[in-house]
Amino acid sequence: MPGKVHPDDLLDHVFARTGETDDSVRLGPATGEDAAAIDWPGGTLVVSSDPISLAASQVGTLGVHVGCNDVAASGADPRWLTTVLLLPESARSSDDSDDEGPGVLEQITHDLDTAARSVGATIVGGHSEYVDALERPVVSLTAMGATETVIPTGGASPGEKVILTKAAGIEGTAILAADFGAELDIENAVCERAETFLEEISVVPEARIVREYATAMHDPTEGGVIAASLELAKAADVDVELSREAIPVRPETAQLCEAAGVDPLRIFGSGALLATVPVDSVDACLEALADAGIEAAAIGTVSACDGDVPTLEVDSQRFTEPIEDDLYPLWAAADAEEVRSEGND
Repeated sequence: MPGKVHPDDLLDHVFARTGETDDSVRLGPATGEDAAAIDWPGGTLVVSSDPISLAASQVGTLGVHVGCNDVAASGADPRWLTTVLLLPESARSSDDSDDEGPGVLEQITHDLDTAARSVGATIVGGHSEYVDALERPVVSLTAMGATETVIPTGGASPGEKVILTKAAGIEGTAILAADFGAELDIENAVCERAETFLEEISVVPEARIVREYATAMHDPTEGGVIAASLELAKAADVDVELSREAIPVRPETAQLCEAAGVDPLRIFGSGALLATVPVDSVDACLEALADAGIEAAAIGTVSACDGDVPTLEVDSQRFTEPIEDDLYPLWAAADAEEVRSEGND
């Protein structure tokens, strides 16, 4: 099954195998943390790496924003990027062709450049090659930025409020429209609006505002708001309680999720920023976001851990273990149907 490695396996096989101890590492590999933080002469260097595999028309843009979001969610401004670009061998013909339209390499590098400029970052190096085993491009991007104050996922304290910028399921809504819209009982206009949500994936603008108030910030990705909130709770060893009614869900998201039978709080959530803020700073934080034209809402509360393990409670639902993103079963069902169709040909 695709998806993140289970936290127990990360603890056993990843976090415990990190080479030499280095006192300059302020924040290393840990459950839920978006990036590493390293002391250096200029303050603190924040570093994050992420792979992404999509169609050539999306992978460059989203690759930059996914990587830069993690740096921004840790309190830094993204400044430097390295990219490892792996292309399917089939793309070589399009890159060598004189036909009209961009080749795969041209499309991706154009989008990498445009997206990097949009967040004020510079691509400083990387690697590119063609790979026989690939069916679609893969971009692995490392983003770096500098800050004087690192804001970790695990910085939340009891009594603070949880806020969410924009809305739940922004990335997942665009995926639903693009991958399943034709099969769902949804108007074309709704799908067209939903696909434009990919243009809002960056959280760099709101992170620059929220970091002035937040004790913790986190970038919801796979598993959406629920997965990210549980990761925040575990990282800080606290309980988190959310009100489903308080969580912003756009009409397009609600319609597509209802048609697909999925929970808008459990689908890919890139494009929103999750944060914890002291009670006396909540209003100022929300007002600053509103002044910048960014929607946000207080959606829950942090409390002391009341049991053996940190817990997320969403109304009457309790979560203590990682969840699977609701889109994975849809993809699995679609793959199975494709195999059956091919078998019947």
